Amino acid sequence: MIPRSSYLRGLLQSSGFGSFSSKLGAYACYASKTESSLQQVSRTWSPLHYGEDEYANVDWDNLGFGIMPTDYMYVTKCSKDGNFERGQLGRYGKVELSPSAGVLNYGQGVFEGTKAYRKEDGRLLLFRPDQNAIRMMMGADRMCMPCPSIDQFVDAVKQTALANERWVPPPGKGSLYIRPLLMGTGPVLGLAPSPEYTFLVYASPVGNYFKEGLAPLNLYVEEEFHRASPGGVGGVKSITNYAPVLKAIARAKVKGYSDVLYLDSVTKKNLEEVSSCNIFLAKVFVQSFLSADVMSLQIIALVLRMIFILELCTLYGLCLKSKFY
Repeated sequence: MIPRSSYLRGLLQSSGFGSFSSKLGAYACYASKTESSLQQVSRTWSPLHYGEDEYANVDWDNLGFGIMPTDYMYVTKCSKDGNFERGQLGRYGKVELSPSAGVLNYGQGVFEGTKAYRKEDGRLLLFRPDQNAIRMMMGADRMCMPCPSIDQFVDAVKQTALANERWVPPPGKGSLYIRPLLMGTGPVLGLAPSPEYTFLVYASPVGNYFKEGLAPLNLYVEEEFHRASPGGVGGVKSITNYAPVLKAIARAKVKGYSDVLYLDSVTKKNLEEVSSCNIFLAKVFVQSFLSADVMSLQIIALVLRMIFILELCTLYGLCLKSKFY
């Protein structure tokens, strides 16, 4: 078994995040305090005052993966000093932006995605939102942006889930997808960081992302277009990473495929990532070693992928042989 705190600290340092790890406020120490994968959302206040058993008028049996406007979203802003003001819940609606906003002109923005689930006893659970907060911090640093603290991020996610509680599907019917978004909203003309930033969180009830549900996917191996390249921003959830893959996805779907599987941009021999998610491959040898490429900085979900691998090692009593590149 690999001690989580010391392993993650070494992993951050070896990957070039050594200097950045201090800005995270002792990442490994914080991660070790997470007692459970699922955090309960305490019902302390709801702006809508709906009953705990009341649901929105939704066909839960035919819930796909698409935007369904809910009741509330969370918004906070900050200036160049990097300090975000106290956020507030407001009605879900349009966001006003300057035509010269940094996010519109230069794509200065990052986002996250997490979910709230409803248990049979009515409790709402979140899956490690602190890990999403850490990943957003890494992305914000790469995109030259200030970022809410881990506590601010987690609190915003919990407030959004609770305010939209009636939109959380019944147990087994789906989840409430929660989208934290950090973007440069201040006006800027020359190529430079935005003078103002907005952090907002909205939500939508969803079912399975793919129409196949839990059935195997039919992936198209892309040899012309690439998802990421060395030295780029493929390792963070920058908003600039996603529009370039739309052409490849559209071409694959015309041919009847579910999504696109990309090869590495250097050798075109290694599997790297799917358009909308990671792909995880593991080999279990007779010597009880788990072999996995855990440190490719070109692909998304660095922290969450590490957590999954470590949990897998713990569950099956395996040692980890990792490849760093």
